Amino acid sequence: MLDKAKMLLSPSRRSNVPPFIVMDVMAAAAQAEAAGRHVVHMEVGQPFQPAPKTALEAARAALGSRIAYTEALGMPSLRARIARHYADTYGLDLDPGRVVVTTGSSGGFMLAFLTLFEPGDRVALANPGYPPYRHILTALGCEPVLIETSAATRWVISPEALIEAHRKTPLKGLLVASPANPTGTMMDAQALARLIAVAEAEGIKVISDEIYHGLDYAFAAETAAKLSDNTVIINSFSKYFCMTGWRVGWLVMPEPLVRPVERLQQNFAISVPALSQIAAEAAFDGRDEMEAVKHVYEANRRILVEGLPKAGLDKFLPVDGAFYLYADISRFSNDSLDFAKRMLNEANVAATPGIDFDPVNGHNFLRFCYAGSGAEMHEAVQRIGEWLKR
Repeated sequence: MLDKAKMLLSPSRRSNVPPFIVMDVMAAAAQAEAAGRHVVHMEVGQPFQPAPKTALEAARAALGSRIAYTEALGMPSLRARIARHYADTYGLDLDPGRVVVTTGSSGGFMLAFLTLFEPGDRVALANPGYPPYRHILTALGCEPVLIETSAATRWVISPEALIEAHRKTPLKGLLVASPANPTGTMMDAQALARLIAVAEAEGIKVISDEIYHGLDYAFAAETAAKLSDNTVIINSFSKYFCMTGWRVGWLVMPEPLVRPVERLQQNFAISVPALSQIAAEAAFDGRDEMEAVKHVYEANRRILVEGLPKAGLDKFLPVDGAFYLYADISRFSNDSLDFAKRMLNEANVAATPGIDFDPVNGHNFLRFCYAGSGAEMHEAVQRIGEWLKR
């Protein structure tokens, strides 16, 4: 009987994915704060500011009315407003019918992966990269294929590396991100166009993660939607619009794939929460406020780029966009998990170990998120410097 009970409670193999370590770091930092310590949070990629006032006001006004299901693809007015965003930002005339509102980018990834790939399909990802890419693909029965990046390719997948991996064993998909997490590096329009063209010529389906668009400092980010009608675009209101907890994002799908995504959304979620969609639509009218927040990130970026080398962390990847700095800690440790734990316990600074993003070389790296306040960034640099000099 006990053996049968254990079988009933055993998890599926597909649920056996690694943890998202940044969430474990956040929990440890919260425990430290509960014990009365002041922690500088640089672990979670979460803006320090609330949603724009326009979004908050729209949500408050809507609370007095009936909050009901919306269409599975999203509120028509929000889909139209997102399409207009592509015209305003990129000069692209986008059909609102191709826009699908999702439960954050995470919901978008699941819908996109299920729509594009079969179990066993191999999907190329840059290494280092965002952990849930590979974890979600694994849970869905696909095979994530990590392609190493380096300074020689500015830490992005090169067409040559993609073709080499494809020739070894055929790939069915490629996921690119610019600006990227955890590196913050970007691809210019020419490099992105070439990579997409090479992939599509080989029959490789392309997904472009554009969640950090708007947070670009080195040069303006280009949407893959402008470069190919066949690419799937994933974006979200979480980062630029400071709406992480609202859980609302969007897909731009090739027209033939809209109905398949709609069927999945109908069954998985029925619809994205209406209140979040109402707030998201109004967020577009808060761009001035969000640009002011972006300027804070730019100032924070300068604080870290100038301050961390003086503190002892003088090797890091190009800080092109997003709000991350990916630093080489090999001068001090070859165990980024232990280094992060000690830095939290001894310096009260929380950051994410590189092994979360890179199972090969991540033991030598740490990701710092600079989406907090300027005062916190100065405090972090000071604490890290004093700690490393002990």
